[in-house]
Amino acid sequence: MSKLYSTIGLIGKPNHQGADATITALYQYLTENNYHVIIESTVASSLNLPEMVAHNLTDIGELADLAIVVGGDGYMLGAARVLSCYNIGVIGVNRGNLGFLTDLSPNNLIPPLEQILKGESRSEQRFLIEAEVYRHGKLKSSNSAVNEAVLHAGKVASMIEFEVYIDNSFMFSQRSDGLIVSTPTGSTAYSMSAGGPILTPNLNALTLVPMFPHTLTSRPIVVDGNSEIKLALAKENHENLQVSCDGHVILAVMPGDEVIIRKSENTLRLIHPLDHNYFNVLRNKLNWGNKLY
Repeated sequence: MSKLYSTIGLIGKPNHQGADATITALYQYLTENNYHVIIESTVASSLNLPEMVAHNLTDIGELADLAIVVGGDGYMLGAARVLSCYNIGVIGVNRGNLGFLTDLSPNNLIPPLEQILKGESRSEQRFLIEAEVYRHGKLKSSNSAVNEAVLHAGKVASMIEFEVYIDNSFMFSQRSDGLIVSTPTGSTAYSMSAGGPILTPNLNALTLVPMFPHTLTSRPIVVDGNSEIKLALAKENHENLQVSCDGHVILAVMPGDEVIIRKSENTLRLIHPLDHNYFNVLRNKLNWGNKLY
């Protein structure tokens, strides 16, 4: 009988004792069950496994049917930005703290993985956003984000001025520390910490969350996910400005620049166990109360 997934990529946080142990256990299980396994090059260098095949992250996206990412949400975000460019399913094994994107526990790994490999799983598509910086009408830099794109000053507690347009319609001007533009996936990350709403992952929506605005009436707002968001930076800004994508990639922004944020053409295909439930995840990770009756 043909396998649903024949080639599986293993990706993990390099030089992390827990991640190394989990990847070793996964490699042994998968090779014993006749799966072709590729290990991401940076983590492969810290392992000593027999007949190990190593490739970079891009090659795994092109060659594998399934990727298993071992680490926290931060490491998953970095892998997801690359893997979203390919038709590959992604599973997360939590070796971090909260683990909103990493379903499987390293302490109970093989039984749920067996079910997933048999096809007893559910999948969902998470959309990404693209952030582009324009200077005098010319594209200067761009990158993608799974969670959020954040406009902010280059130093802490420095107020900046900018205008916000939605689909070329003026929305508001603002003096604040910046603005968080978040996907539903990112609504439980930085956006939530700044007072933004939690969006269920199936929503086609984006949230705009002001960061310490210099007005009491400025509030987070949810807009259609297909909206084009333009941030026009005032020429009077004197600080070096930045756009951070998932807190990993920094795009330099100058006074007078325009930042365009819109939905990416790429999506991330997450694979979950059949018993996965988003509200269970929220309740467990955020310590919400259990049922009373």
